[in-house]
Amino acid sequence: MPRIAIIFEFPTLFGGERSMLAVIDQLLSPADSSWEFVAICPEQGALRDALSARGIEVKPLNLRDETGKRPPKHIAAEMLHTCLRSVDCDLIHANSLSMARLLGVIATDIALPCTGHLRDILKLNRAAIDDLNRLDRLIAVSDATIEHLAGQGLDRGRVTRIYNGIDRESFRPRPRSFALHDELGHRHDSILLLTVGQIGLRKGHDVTAKAIASIVGGDRRDSGSLGWAIAGERFSAKAESIAFDRSIDEILQAAGLSDRVHRLGYRDDVAKLMNEADLLVHSAHQEPLGRVLLEAAASGLPIIATDVGGTREIFETGIDGELVAADDVVALARAIFARLSTTERLDPPAAFCERFSLKRSAANHADLWRKLITR
Repeated sequence: MPRIAIIFEFPTLFGGERSMLAVIDQLLSPADSSWEFVAICPEQGALRDALSARGIEVKPLNLRDETGKRPPKHIAAEMLHTCLRSVDCDLIHANSLSMARLLGVIATDIALPCTGHLRDILKLNRAAIDDLNRLDRLIAVSDATIEHLAGQGLDRGRVTRIYNGIDRESFRPRPRSFALHDELGHRHDSILLLTVGQIGLRKGHDVTAKAIASIVGGDRRDSGSLGWAIAGERFSAKAESIAFDRSIDEILQAAGLSDRVHRLGYRDDVAKLMNEADLLVHSAHQEPLGRVLLEAAASGLPIIATDVGGTREIFETGIDGELVAADDVVALARAIFARLSTTERLDPPAAFCERFSLKRSAANHADLWRKLITR
C-alpha cells in the first residue's frame, strides 16, 4: 500500500490545505482505500486538528517562530531533512510552492520520489526556479500557473496540470433558510454579498469595499438593503497586512456604511454560507485557481470575479457569473449593481462538474504518484 508524506508549512486551513485534504479524503474513502498518508506540519492549529480527526499520523515541523518568521533557507531545509529522516513513506509531496522549493534543496539527498504543488502565481528568482526544477514532478492547479512559471524558466516537462476537485455532496444548490440573514439582522428580502478567503493584499477586499461604497453612496436603486459578509481572517502579522485589513473598514466607515459590512471571521460552514448568500464577490489581484470560486459555482451561487490567473478556466465552463478587470472599482460596482435584482440560482453546468470533479482530481494525483513510486 503506497504511503505518501505530505508537507504543509502553515497550521491554517486555507484553500491549499483544504484542496489537499479533499484529495486525501477521496483516496481514503471505501471506494479507493489503497493509500496511506502521513503529514508533516506545525504541531498545533486547525490543520493538525483536521488531520488528527481523519486518523492521519502527524510528524511535527515548525518552521516559523511566534512572529511568523522563517529561518534562512539552508537552515529550514536542514530542519525539513531532519524531520523526513524519521518518516516512513514511498513518496514525498510538498503542498505549496514555498515548501516545494524547500524540498527541492534537499531532493538529491533523498532516495525517494519528490513532488510539489504549484498553487501560486508569483515572480520568482532564478534560485527558486532551480529549486523547483530539482523535483521529480510538479503539480500545477491551472494552465495559467504553468504558463506564468514556465515563462520564468520552470521546466514545463516536469509539470502536470491537475485541477482542484470539489465535493459535490458538500457544495451543491440547496433551498435557502435565511439563517445568515437572521444571524446578521438583515431582512429576508435584502441582498447579501459574500466574500470568502484569507484577508490579505492579494485578495483585493479593498476594491470590493470601494465598489460597495460607490453603489450605496451613489443612492442607486435597490441598494438600500445591500449587505456584505466577509468570511475569513488575516493571517499575516506584517504591518502592511494589518494596515490593509484596517483599510477595508475605514473605506466603509468614511462612506457611513459600517453597518453594511459583517466580519464573520473563520467559518467551518462555508457550504451553508454559499447557499444563503445572493452573490459571491471575489476581487483578487491574482488567483491561480480560486477554490472559493469552485465552491460557489458548485453551489449555484452567482459569481463576480476578477479576470486574473486561472479564473477564466473556471468561467469558460459556463458557470453563472461575470468577469471584470482587476482593480477596476467602477466595473466591479456596475457588475454588482446589475445583479441586485437578478439573483436566481442555477445548477452548475455539466462541463464544470466534469472538469472539477473531485473523483477525477484524486485519481489524477494517484496516477502521478503511483507512476513515480513504481518506475
